Amino acid sequence: MNNALNVITDGGAWENCGFDVFQTARTVFDTVLSYVGRNEEIGFLTLGKNLIVNLSLSSDAEVHRLNKEFRGFDKPTNVLSFANIDDEDFDNYIKISPEIELGDIIIAYETLSREAAEKKISLHDHFAHLLAHGLLHLLGFDHQQDEEAEYMENFEINILQQLNINNPYQEYN
Repeated sequence: MNNALNVITDGGAWENCGFDVFQTARTVFDTVLSYVGRNEEIGFLTLGKNLIVNLSLSSDAEVHRLNKEFRGFDKPTNVLSFANIDDEDFDNYIKISPEIELGDIIIAYETLSREAAEKKISLHDHFAHLLAHGLLHLLGFDHQQDEEAEYMENFEINILQQLNINNPYQEYN
């Protein structure tokens, strides 16, 4: 399969973030799909179709605008995901389409950077975590209920462990 991760950046701080965001994004993308494919029964992953994800590396200003417009929250956040799986015609779409566009992920640089500094973790590791989190949402995972949150967090922890990244939910001093 030729799964596609389309990455666009608004430039700015992303250009000088200290690591190759494009390579890191691809590695996280491949790791998430591989791990979820081995550990979760998601019907459309067994169809052998190419998967497409759009990743926008953006700013707090843009994420703030999108968060307000689509979620009703008048503030920026670290990552937004817009999953096509949530569309009511998704099941029909995957039957006729030769590929499956999972949706869009937008990551805000300023919030990412601030949170990484607050948590005393690298920008790279926090980016990988947020991208894995967003990808899991596109695959149908959620964290609205405690049980769902724990299940999703365990997937994140195991995926990040495969990338040699520490558990983001564990407190370090």
